[in-house]
Amino acid sequence: MTTRILLVDDDATLADTLGLGLRKRGFDVAPLTSAAAALQALDGDDFDVVVTDLNMGGMGGIELCEHVAANRPDLPVVVLTAFGNLESAIAAIRVGAYDFINKPVELDVLAIAVERAATHRQLREEVKRLRLETGKVPRFDALVGHSGAMQVVYDLIERVAASDATVLVSGESGTGKEVVARAIHTHSRRRAGPFVAINCAAMPETLLESELFGHAKGAFTDARTSEPGLFHRANRGTIFLDEIGDMPLGLQPKLLRVLQERTVRPVGGRDEIPIDVRVIAATNRDLEFAVEETRFRADLYYRINVVHVALPPLRARVGDILPLAQHFLLLFASRSGKQITGIAAPAAEKIIAYAWPGNVRELQNCMERAVALTRLDQIVVDDLPEKVRDYRRSHVLVASDDPSELVPLEEVERRYIARVMEAVGGNKTAASRVLGIDRKRLYRMLERLDVDVSKTD
Repeated sequence: MTTRILLVDDDATLADTLGLGLRKRGFDVAPLTSAAAALQALDGDDFDVVVTDLNMGGMGGIELCEHVAANRPDLPVVVLTAFGNLESAIAAIRVGAYDFINKPVELDVLAIAVERAATHRQLREEVKRLRLETGKVPRFDALVGHSGAMQVVYDLIERVAASDATVLVSGESGTGKEVVARAIHTHSRRRAGPFVAINCAAMPETLLESELFGHAKGAFTDARTSEPGLFHRANRGTIFLDEIGDMPLGLQPKLLRVLQERTVRPVGGRDEIPIDVRVIAATNRDLEFAVEETRFRADLYYRINVVHVALPPLRARVGDILPLAQHFLLLFASRSGKQITGIAAPAAEKIIAYAWPGNVRELQNCMERAVALTRLDQIVVDDLPEKVRDYRRSHVLVASDDPSELVPLEEVERRYIARVMEAVGGNKTAASRVLGIDRKRLYRMLERLDVDVSKTD
């Protein structure tokens, strides 16, 4: 929606000039020449931002700021002040002004200040709405969010839960893959059975094989008794194989046989034990590329990828960031016994601007920290981690006419590839498509240019 500005300046010519300039930049402007007329307009209409001169005949800008702050605290005020008159600007800020601009006014600077003020107001309204609607945020079990991307995930979970089809959940680290797996199990006919989870990257091959399939007595040193594996323990329930992309290559054909035959042979055993288990696997790897590189078996990939649930990264569902933050805030505030009502608008602005490479898990950690540190009844900027407070998006090029500030072509290439990798969350398949090159060439370029992808992997 178009930002509506109430512009107040007793210099009618200047008011018309600023109004025309702002309209050309896409704003809806109502220019007035007195604070009294502005108060009357505010009683009968709604605006997103007030822009006012400080020094006017009759009621001045300071008094107008005080009145707006007292009666319309949701409405930001940007004041215009004579160049060098810092004391008046500070006085306006103290009575509630959002920002100030020095005269003579540069229209581009004013437009940026107005846009920021309007965004600030929208964030405050969103935070207020979230406080009122706590407990009503759209969710699916422990999954929270109302974005279109999450609605697709919810629909897919509901449809696949009714079957026994093997499911592959993909997504970056911290997106909630195990939460999806538990939701599928909870809504399936196996909900009364066990849900057993194992991280396939957390142990060596021999130990992982024993954990999954069990072992017979005497199968190896210290195997004094027979032990059932996780597949056996998950019988009539669900087994969740997390980080399956990191499963050792030598163990993959054994898992494939289990999935095909629905039987398990313990390590050192002779008999095949029938199992009735639903398998859900998860990965943050590009398994198609791993298949091409012969690091993952193609037959196993197609066996586990019967139904694919792709979880979007948090930066791709920006509308869910504040509801999730509010959800975690209330959760941790309840656990700690603190009376915290919500998130201040400046803190909300920082939270939305951050890229969240660690996704929902990182946001959860951020809010737990903020709740632990805050001394107020709401989360403020100083309660956030330093990397969230100080986050700035990377820039690809140096915009300058000074030859001394320009950079070599290789540096431009490095920065651009780094920016693409950041935008796609470290997904090399997606990055190669954006760049129009194959993945092998991308890997060579990442190595040659020394692009740091650790923050997005």
